[in-house]
Amino acid sequence: MPDRPDLDVTTENLDRRYLRMPHSERGMVVGLFGGSFNPPHQGHALVAEIAIKRLGLDQLWWMVTPGNPLKSRNQLAPLAERIAESERVAADPRIKVTAFEQTLGVSYTANTLARIKARNPHVHFIWIMGADSLQTFHKWQKWQEIARTFPIAVIDRPGATLSYLSSKMTRTFDFARIDEDDARVLWKKPAPAWTFIHGPRSGLSSTAIRNGALPGAVK
Repeated sequence: MPDRPDLDVTTENLDRRYLRMPHSERGMVVGLFGGSFNPPHQGHALVAEIAIKRLGLDQLWWMVTPGNPLKSRNQLAPLAERIAESERVAADPRIKVTAFEQTLGVSYTANTLARIKARNPHVHFIWIMGADSLQTFHKWQKWQEIARTFPIAVIDRPGATLSYLSSKMTRTFDFARIDEDDARVLWKKPAPAWTFIHGPRSGLSSTAIRNGALPGAVK
């Protein structure tokens, strides 16, 4: 979920429950899966399902960010619309669709994660990232701080299987890599710690869907 300063997003049509941080219980293992989801699609759902299964998650917070400065906002759908579509795509009851970042009053992902950690000191969080995000992760504000806040699980995506070999993030934190066979205990590892998880991959792309090159996101 790249950083997004100077946002101006209306929430007048948004159910207020999406603007609150999801409830979690002490000792839970929770995945944090953030993105624009513009639009959300079954590829996103597949990443979430793989993360839940391989990491042994009790919950996954599907964090719909208000915007993404590394991408054009000209085609950005309203936040309420992206949340509604996310709810239709993310069918697993362990997935909690949320847009609470809109109300935090912070500009960067690193600050969001710091707030999450401060408010939930007895919950074990794992940051979930698609492998296609690795190549630009080092452009995020305070990216090394993000890597030192929570363990990271990188989920394989089409065309990005070997991205962990060349990305600045994985080269910088090569010493902190955990074998994917140990993914279910990643939450026990102090950050920085990360793993790359292989598995089924979907060729769906939000960009291609917006451009009409692929069928719509929601069936």
